[in-house]
Amino acid sequence: DFLCLSLVNGFIQLRYNLGDKTVILQTFQKVHADGNTWHSLKAGRVGNEAYLDLDGINITQNASPGMNMLDAHTDFFVGGVSSLNLVNSIAVENEPTGFTGCIREIVINNRELKLTVTDPKGGANVGDCDGTVCGYTVCKNNGTCQVENAGFSCSCPREWIGSTCEQSIHCSQNKCGSQALCIPQPTSFSYICVCTLGWSGKYCDSKIKFFIAKFVGNSYIKYTDPYYGKRDLQHSRISLNFTTNQTEGLIAWMGKGEDEDNDFLAVGLANGTLKVVINLGERISVPLIHSKHSTCCDERWHFVTVVQNQTCIKVYLDEELILFEDIDPHRKYTALNYGGICYFGGFETGRKVNIVTTGLFQKEFIGKIKDVVLFQDSKKIQLMKGEGYNVYDGNYGN
Repeated sequence: DFLCLSLVNGFIQLRYNLGDKTVILQTFQKVHADGNTWHSLKAGRVGNEAYLDLDGINITQNASPGMNMLDAHTDFFVGGVSSLNLVNSIAVENEPTGFTGCIREIVINNRELKLTVTDPKGGANVGDCDGTVCGYTVCKNNGTCQVENAGFSCSCPREWIGSTCEQSIHCSQNKCGSQALCIPQPTSFSYICVCTLGWSGKYCDSKIKFFIAKFVGNSYIKYTDPYYGKRDLQHSRISLNFTTNQTEGLIAWMGKGEDEDNDFLAVGLANGTLKVVINLGERISVPLIHSKHSTCCDERWHFVTVVQNQTCIKVYLDEELILFEDIDPHRKYTALNYGGICYFGGFETGRKVNIVTTGLFQKEFIGKIKDVVLFQDSKKIQLMKGEGYNVYDGNYGN
């Protein structure tokens, strides 16, 4: 399998192969070869349907029956490859050659690649395209960079300050605790403090402990399983209690939550019903949705258990078996390689649930979670020992 973007006779070409056939898309317009014009290029695929966009002009290839997974477990190359022998003969139109020009702001699956000297795995014959200390995005938040004898300086927009325009003026005199996040509120010329786990209060200056975690919508807990290396990943299990009055929300996500190739087991709410999704490899899973409506959003405590026995999935709600399905009778993938990472309520600040889960769940969880047990452990996990923000003591208040 492969996916390749290339410049062919002045046109941008996208080629990809998912294992059965090669699909080719090409832009209608040519790229200006003046060395001064920056172009915006977007390309991707949903299943076996592809799109290619150059400077806002979009081309979409209608999908035809066939394979729809890109199984490309290899390094990601930009601008060229270490050896031309690595390039599949059908991935390019002519003999493969390295790209000559400038590339910046590469975003893969909503995550920007860092094109610095130290971040890539390797490379050769690559220089600074800007040619000055300003480079790309040295000044944040639309600041303007000026080269000076001692380096550079940034001219910042009105509401930003700092050497690289990294700080909002609304947070310059904030009283948030040392580990809290200051979130500017430009419309009210103020700010709010988002507290790390174990702290609460307007300025996150009150120490708290909790056994019931209260999620308010912009909340998450990331827990690392200390026993992951000893787990039997062909027989996974998670159980917990939750209560909410919302009809949508991600309750728990066992998995790294980084890209579409990562295994995961997810529990949440969709349209007022319990929804469970599990991916053991190549996203071959089918979402399992409880048929009874409005059973989970009544502000009562509900006990949910999900058991994975290789490809057989059982879901219990309030100790009643509500879902039972073999998601892959061929047993191609049987282990939940979730990396020892568990998210509760949502993901890191700035990462939207609907984007990370590719639409499987629409929003962060609002409600309470307690009594989380992984596998057949005799003890509940201590959510306080995870990392996260905006989670409060669920013993008090509504």
